[in-house]
Amino acid sequence: MNAIEFILAGMLAAATPFLLAALGELVAERAGVLNLGVEGLMALGAVLGFIVVYQGGGHLLGFVVAGLGSAVLSLLFAFVTLGFRANQVAAGLAIGILGQGLSALFGKTYESLTVRGLPKLALPGLSELPAIGGLFVQDIVVWISLAATLALWAIFAYSKLGLIVRAVGENPKAAHAIGYSVISVRVLAIAFGGAMAGFAGAYASVVYTPLWADGMIAGRGWIAIALVVFGTWLTGRIFLGACLFGAVSLMGLAAQATGLDVPSQLLSSLPYLVTIIVLGIISASRRLLKLNGVASLGEPFER
Repeated sequence: MNAIEFILAGMLAAATPFLLAALGELVAERAGVLNLGVEGLMALGAVLGFIVVYQGGGHLLGFVVAGLGSAVLSLLFAFVTLGFRANQVAAGLAIGILGQGLSALFGKTYESLTVRGLPKLALPGLSELPAIGGLFVQDIVVWISLAATLALWAIFAYSKLGLIVRAVGENPKAAHAIGYSVISVRVLAIAFGGAMAGFAGAYASVVYTPLWADGMIAGRGWIAIALVVFGTWLTGRIFLGACLFGAVSLMGLAAQATGLDVPSQLLSSLPYLVTIIVLGIISASRRLLKLNGVASLGEPFER
């Protein structure tokens, strides 16, 4: 297997933590809420999922507990920002720090322990294709994340629920005037975003790299937040961005496998360098920055 085949085979799995967390953040931001605590929510989900799986609870229960735990922590963010109209940036950073602290506390006795991952599922016919066949051999969580991406795109594009969420984010006063509860919609959006971050963290700790190590999320939450801006708040573009960052994160391993004499620290920093470059390009263009942007993002709602 050459470097390109290796990257293609692992791209979707590497992209899944980014994609799940970014989809959750997309829903929250579409509702007008900026939650910068995704990194901590992912870390909490990672440790809760790992503990449940390590104790014999199974992967399904591990994902459920991870999603619920991160959703509960995100509701604390909702309580502070929506109930007391606290600054969303400061509250999100505080929740992120709290989540990382809790993950370090809960995972202290599980440091460096491992669990069994999930088997790969191959798509008949497609998995035998030369060069790109590995792209179609993935675990079930990857396939579910792809289905969730399509479902979320359809909800925003064609459903009344998606229209309500978008209306709350674009013009909350108008949405309130026609009878929709802005606070309720935003609370549910925040909880959904927290649960998706928890799923993303659990995938990282019990499937993608089935071990626990403090700090293993390693900035994935921040990249997921950047992905929402990178994708200009559109589901399809966020998926493509997640695949790009997944591929970039594997380039370091591919380079090392081919014997390329490049410092490992530089290779491991590639995803973050790409993030900075992309955000710099988008921020330099006012048209790109406003493209599909949410009008009331980060602004508190007052009746």
